[in-house]
Amino acid sequence: MAATRPAVIALTALAPVSWGSTYAVTTELLPPDRPLFTGLMRALPAGLLLLALARVLPRGAWWGKAAVLGVLNIGAFFPLLFLAAYRMPGGMAAVVGSLGPLLVVGLSALLLGQRPTTRSVLTGVVAAFGVSLVVLEAAGGLDPLGVLAAVASTASMSTGTVLAGRWGRPDGVGPLALTAWQLTAGGLLLAPLALLVEGAPPALDGPAVGGYLYLALANTALAYWLWFRGIGRLSATQVTFLGPLSPLTAAVIGWAALGEALGPVQLVGMALAFGATLAGQRAPRGRTVAVAASFDSASRNDRKDSMDLMGPALRR
Repeated sequence: MAATRPAVIALTALAPVSWGSTYAVTTELLPPDRPLFTGLMRALPAGLLLLALARVLPRGAWWGKAAVLGVLNIGAFFPLLFLAAYRMPGGMAAVVGSLGPLLVVGLSALLLGQRPTTRSVLTGVVAAFGVSLVVLEAAGGLDPLGVLAAVASTASMSTGTVLAGRWGRPDGVGPLALTAWQLTAGGLLLAPLALLVEGAPPALDGPAVGGYLYLALANTALAYWLWFRGIGRLSATQVTFLGPLSPLTAAVIGWAALGEALGPVQLVGMALAFGATLAGQRAPRGRTVAVAASFDSASRNDRKDSMDLMGPALRR
């Protein structure tokens, strides 16, 4: 029996909630200044584990598609994300990341032919404003390289999210295999880069080992499976509007575990960002819903349909 849309949204939301813990784990448990190695340790073990569980390899054009998605969602995104986390306060990185919904709205218009609506643009602006109220008070000074890395990581993940929605999944392939392909491809890209740029792996103590295990299993393998599962069942815009849950979770963790303050301004910002997240889950109307529903049905029934999102309809 297929899950209801609220259940799909709730499960997909667990991914950005998990990602909200990344900054605290990175700064409190992991070796400093190792963005490539940290990205590698997060991606490759998770990818190989899921690949062993799925036992499905790409075929035909999907070798290239999986590589592109792996670079955008993993291979480029992870090291840029950790570089931003190492070089600038988590608050500023979170504000840049909160622009993701607006990027996805624009990219969906460019790549999927989905005309932006006033509601989606305003919701994206409110979400970014709410996140800024939560985190900017203690953001501190700007590091140019950190800002550039945060912008690039957001753009990379946003592009990967839209392309994943456009390409869907091959016939008979579930989200577990698709997630495994991307994590493995991204991890294989990071392995030689980490060795060439950062040298030999650092010595790891107990907290670092625990941190990497958490990042690889819960924060990546499970969270990305839920994320790509959601992309296959919801619109790219709906999925990306769950993104503000990540900085909100980070703020709550900072308050509960790291002794950071949450004043009235931060609470108002959290309410605005959370409200925008809920508003972003309203199902899009018209052709987009029909296309998503038709493709999801075709994928479950192993039909030979293809997605022509730039044209008027699906073609058999």
